[in-house]
Amino acid sequence: MTPLSRRDALKATATAAAGLAAAAVLPGGLAAANPPAPGVRFGVVGISHPHIYGMVDAVARGGGALVAFHSDEPDLAAAFAQHYPHARQVGDERAILEDPSLPLVLSSIVPDQRAPLGVRVMQHGKDYLVDKPGIITLDQLALARRVQAETKRIYAIMYSERFENAATVRASELARAGAIGEVVQTVGLGPHRINPPTRPEWFWDPARYGGIICDIGSHQFDQFLYFTNSTRGEIVASQVRNVRHAEHPKFQDFGDVMVRGNGGTGYIRVDWFTPAGLPTWGDTRLTVLGTDGYMEVRKNVDIAGREGADHLFLADAKGVRHIDCNAVELPFGRLFVQDVLHRTETAMPQAHCFLATALALQAQQRAQPVVLGRG
Repeated sequence: MTPLSRRDALKATATAAAGLAAAAVLPGGLAAANPPAPGVRFGVVGISHPHIYGMVDAVARGGGALVAFHSDEPDLAAAFAQHYPHARQVGDERAILEDPSLPLVLSSIVPDQRAPLGVRVMQHGKDYLVDKPGIITLDQLALARRVQAETKRIYAIMYSERFENAATVRASELARAGAIGEVVQTVGLGPHRINPPTRPEWFWDPARYGGIICDIGSHQFDQFLYFTNSTRGEIVASQVRNVRHAEHPKFQDFGDVMVRGNGGTGYIRVDWFTPAGLPTWGDTRLTVLGTDGYMEVRKNVDIAGREGADHLFLADAKGVRHIDCNAVELPFGRLFVQDVLHRTETAMPQAHCFLATALALQAQQRAQPVVLGRG
């Protein structure tokens, strides 16, 4: 892709993120009702995916202060610097890793580089928040686990479909309160729009991004574990397919998984088939089935229904209702900053973070390639 197309894509993402950043500082905004924790200075190393904007804004809402960033991609760095003019750009990651005033590092570097960077971050005595997929091989996972156990630093993966979606946050509150009884199963659907002209070369290579289940599916494994309250899990079956991209023979545009844990079962489907006419990048959905009812989260769109995002529907013995989630706080950033400050695990237990990734990697590794034939 050309630098211009990537810059344009990032500028669009930055503009969308600006509203969240403003809400964190304006009187009467979300942060005004939920004061942020004492501040944590942090740096960013690697901005290859625009998810970094949402990550920075989430931590900033929680009391973090972006101080410096490093990127080897000049076009992306220019857009990032324009969006965060207060952040100092440095020419080498060591300027951040070796700065004792920065206890936290965020990254959305190319996926195959995320775990190696995380290891370096922890070895420098810092905590780490990385875009998904945060780890793309089982060998990387084993090393990250070992270094995390040795250093006692935080290795966190930003599962934004749960942490940064108000309807999912509200659904989790209701599930924990017993609104649908005992959770039996989750169904997580993660469709995405592909936009080929905006994609860098690494996007098409599973060796760089980990495969579709490892990548997109990591969100769904996180939600499965959380809503079923599972601390163990196993892959029942998984499969992948390349339906429409013969020019990239290793690419995968469809995948699905059956998974079970010690708290329930789950089904996951991920794909790159969002049609051009849908007014969002993907009609992502989560259905949580309980013994006394069920909930469906329509994260980004209610097709031919209500406008906007964050739609939550609940059906129980009392009937069916739509729940307005516009005033729901997104607590991840606040809790994560508190964890960095106080060495706690309130935003996400470390074991949960690694287990969600382990299941995604196992499902990816065991996935059967689907080849359909006629005749």
